[in-house]
Amino acid sequence: MNKNKISLGIDIGTTKIVAIIGKKNEYGKIEIIGIGKSPSLGVYQGVVSNITQTVESIQLAVERAFEASGVEIREGMVGIAGKHIKSLQHNDYINRKNPEKVISDSDIENLVKQVYNLSMLPGEKIIHVLPQEYKIDGQSEITEALGMYGNRLEANFHVVTGQISSISNIMRCVKSAGLIPKGVTLEPIASSESVLSQDEKEAGVALIDIGGGTTDLAIFKNGIIRHTVVIPFGGNIVTEDIKEGCSIIGKYAEELKIRFGSTWPNHNKENEIVTIPGLNGREPKEISLKTLSKIIHARIKEIIETVYIEIENYGHNEQRKKLIGGIVITGGGSQIKHLKQLVEYVTGMDTRIGVPNEHIAGDSEQHIASPIYSTAVGLLMKAIEENEKEERRSDEEKTANDSMEELHKNRINIFEVWTEKLIKFFDREE
Repeated sequence: MNKNKISLGIDIGTTKIVAIIGKKNEYGKIEIIGIGKSPSLGVYQGVVSNITQTVESIQLAVERAFEASGVEIREGMVGIAGKHIKSLQHNDYINRKNPEKVISDSDIENLVKQVYNLSMLPGEKIIHVLPQEYKIDGQSEITEALGMYGNRLEANFHVVTGQISSISNIMRCVKSAGLIPKGVTLEPIASSESVLSQDEKEAGVALIDIGGGTTDLAIFKNGIIRHTVVIPFGGNIVTEDIKEGCSIIGKYAEELKIRFGSTWPNHNKENEIVTIPGLNGREPKEISLKTLSKIIHARIKEIIETVYIEIENYGHNEQRKKLIGGIVITGGGSQIKHLKQLVEYVTGMDTRIGVPNEHIAGDSEQHIASPIYSTAVGLLMKAIEENEKEERRSDEEKTANDSMEELHKNRINIFEVWTEKLIKFFDREE
C-alpha cells in the first residue's frame, strides 16, 4: 500500500473555511504539508446561505493550501454540520447464505447498505450508518462480528441524517470550486478522530466542538459512538451578545471576545477597562472587562447547559453509561479563557481542552496544534482512511482478477491436453 498518498480535507464552517493537505508517514502519523484558511462569507449556522460567496471562500482556502504545500489535489473529504442534522437508533439484520463461512467485510457491508435503503422523511437523507453492537444467531453484545460464524447477522446502528437540500448545496459549492467530493463526514465525528484517544472512547467521553455557528456533540462509550447532536448556536452568538450589550460594532465585539474575553466574571476587577476607537471621529468608548465577562458567561453557560441536557438524555447518570473520560472541548469557541473551569462547574465532569495532536507527526504539530483545526485534521484523517480502503479494494480486485486469469489459463491448458489426447486416440483408431 502506498503510504505516501496525499489527501485533502475541507472544513466548511460558519466563520472560516479550512483546506488541509497531508499524508500518512512511515510511522503511521499524519504529516501536514499545507493548510489554507479563508473567511466563510456564505454560510449561516453550518448551512449554505449564499452559494457564490461560499464557492469563492472555498476556492481561496484551497488555493492557499496549494501554495503552502506545492501540491494541487482536487479530491477531498468534506465536513458537514448544521441545525438540520439529526440522529436515530436503528436495528436491522440479514440472513447469510452460508453460515459455515466466516463473517467477512462484505457481510457487514451488505447489512450497512440495507440500512442506507431505509425510508426517510421527505427531504431527508442518510449521511452515516455507524454499527454499534452485533448479535449473531441470538448471541448479543458482540463488538466485533468479523471472523465469527452464524446465519442471522444483526446489529444496532447509530444513523445520522440531514436535509437533502442542505447536503446538495454543500456538494454544489465544492464542485463549483473545482473540487471532487470524496465523501461527507459529520463534523463532530471528524473532530473526535483528531482529538480523542482510544482510551477515552473506551472509558466514555463527550466531545463538545464549539464552532462559530453550531456547537456539536459526540458521545463515545466502550469505543463506540453512542450519540450525536448539532446545537444551532456557537461562538458567533456570543459575539452578537457583546455587540448588543456593549453597543459596539461586530468587528470590535469579536476582537474583545478573543483578546479579553473570559467565562469567569469574578476573575476581572471592577476597575479593569479596555478602550476601543469611536466611530467617525467620535470619542473612544470604554468597556468594563467585568461586564464583558458577565455577557460571555451568561451565553456560554446556556450553551453548556443545553449540551449537558443531551449528555443526560444519553444516560450519563446510569452506571453502565457513565462517561468516565469526562468532557473534551474543542473548536474555535474553546479558546475563551476559563471555559474549562465553567464547564466543570456546570456539569460536575472532568474536562480538558482538545487539540488535534493525537495523531499528528511531530514536525507538523507546532503549526496545527490549535482547537480551531480539530475538524479539518479529522477530515484529512478520514480522507486518508478512504484512500487506503480504495487501495485495499483495488489490490483485492487485482488479486481476484489474477486468480481468475490463472484459472482461465489452467482451464485452457487442460483443454489443450485433452484435445491432444483425443486427436492421438482417433489417429490410432484410424
